[in-house]
Amino acid sequence: MAALLRASHIRPRPPLTQQRLPHKNRARPALGGSKVNRADRRAARPRRPQRVTGADAQDQEVGQLRAGRSPAAPAQSSQKPCETRAGCTRAPGRCVPVGPSPGASSPSRAPVRAMRPGGVRSFALELARGPGGAYRGGERLCGRVLLEVAAPLRVRALEVAARGGAVTHWLEGRSVGVNAVSSDYAAAETYLRRRQLLLRDTGEVTTLPPGRHEFPFSFQLPPTLVTSFEGKHGSVRYCIKATLHRPWVPARRARKVFTVIEPVDINTPALLAPQAGAREKIARSWYSNRGLVSLSAKIDRKGYTPGEVIPVFAEIDNGSTRPVLPRAAVVQTQTFMARGARKQKRAVVASLSGEPVGPGRRALWQGRALQIPPVGPSILHCRVLHVDYALKVCVDIPGSSRLLLELPLVIGTIPLHPFGSRSSSVGSHASFLLDWGLGVPPERPEAPPEYSEVVADEEVAAMEQSPFALLQDPDMSVEGPFFAYIQEFRYRPPPLYSEEDPNPPSEAMRPRCMTC
Repeated sequence: MAALLRASHIRPRPPLTQQRLPHKNRARPALGGSKVNRADRRAARPRRPQRVTGADAQDQEVGQLRAGRSPAAPAQSSQKPCETRAGCTRAPGRCVPVGPSPGASSPSRAPVRAMRPGGVRSFALELARGPGGAYRGGERLCGRVLLEVAAPLRVRALEVAARGGAVTHWLEGRSVGVNAVSSDYAAAETYLRRRQLLLRDTGEVTTLPPGRHEFPFSFQLPPTLVTSFEGKHGSVRYCIKATLHRPWVPARRARKVFTVIEPVDINTPALLAPQAGAREKIARSWYSNRGLVSLSAKIDRKGYTPGEVIPVFAEIDNGSTRPVLPRAAVVQTQTFMARGARKQKRAVVASLSGEPVGPGRRALWQGRALQIPPVGPSILHCRVLHVDYALKVCVDIPGSSRLLLELPLVIGTIPLHPFGSRSSSVGSHASFLLDWGLGVPPERPEAPPEYSEVVADEEVAAMEQSPFALLQDPDMSVEGPFFAYIQEFRYRPPPLYSEEDPNPPSEAMRPRCMTC
């Protein structure tokens, strides 16, 4: 009963639409003005005339007739009806046909060729050596600019520029307290900067007729250029760029990249000299010595070209209590320099692995072949980046750091001449083999045969007589032709070389004093 009394005193809540919203949720006037201003603007807007149809239209017409006015005729549209669909009164081009109308054949349209603004069909660069050709310092860079236009073209100037240089850039981060600071390192060096005007800007506009036009150009490259290179933190690039200037039109550009190879000749005494080295290390494990490991390696020369095979001679002496593994690799080192700082990146380009050497044993590599893959030549004469190569022979020691021996290499572009540096290469190679016990000393040459065994007495008598008789012609003057006679001479070969004098001086002859 009490519950019913309480329920009868509860006032029903009004619907949500009639509830009074809090102040923060009330509709606020726009920033443009109050509600009154918005209402005035809304009333001042021009409204569309309502279209009168049905009975209202008939009443309006009757009223006009009673007032003595003729009903207004519907306005005639000056636009022609659309021919796409039957019964369409829209302007031509405003109606989008869904499909061909029945009974109508679609007209055939000629293919429209896309044309670039300005009437330029193509604008490109072409080099004489093609995309795979390489240049070097001192040569001429020749090519042509190809321009094809579809309509008369007004040109103000046409220029060609050749650029080349080395660029390095990298970022290094460091922490200063709780903040991280990054340092920007960048450097650049220019090797090539040439410019040539094919159409000069004389102040007047030149008009080119429609068709294909060719403009040849030629540049003389500097005598010394650095080899083209692409690295992670730097590069050496060469390109040629053509620019077409037209009045009131943005300039049109075409760019072409070409490769430069710096010649590196390995036929020099410094690059033909053998390279050798030796290292040793005490193998340690938990503060205990496990023996001595020694390594010695040698190669016949310092300079090689891509595709050649490096014969590696090495000796590994394992005095430890564990087996060791010898390995060899050709490593490329890229060094980037800027603002006194350096950044290096290393990569292995070729490697080989030997057989494990047991404890207390000794292994010998007698010319293990390591082939050089197709890599870029060494870059040694650039101030912002270097590309170096080295042959690294190492021995992996379990439980300890490896034993490493590094021999410098130079990768060139001009291969070894078979007869160019015969004396230095043959002599160094022979001494190299003798030092490692891989060669045999040359035997003593045989003595030449006696003169009487080679030449008979009859031949000597026949040679003493001249085979050509002198011409006794009285009409022959000094100005006439001369006949030369060359006689073959055969001398006795020299005696064998000996450290002892075969004809020693007599004891009666006393050497004269130099002061007397």
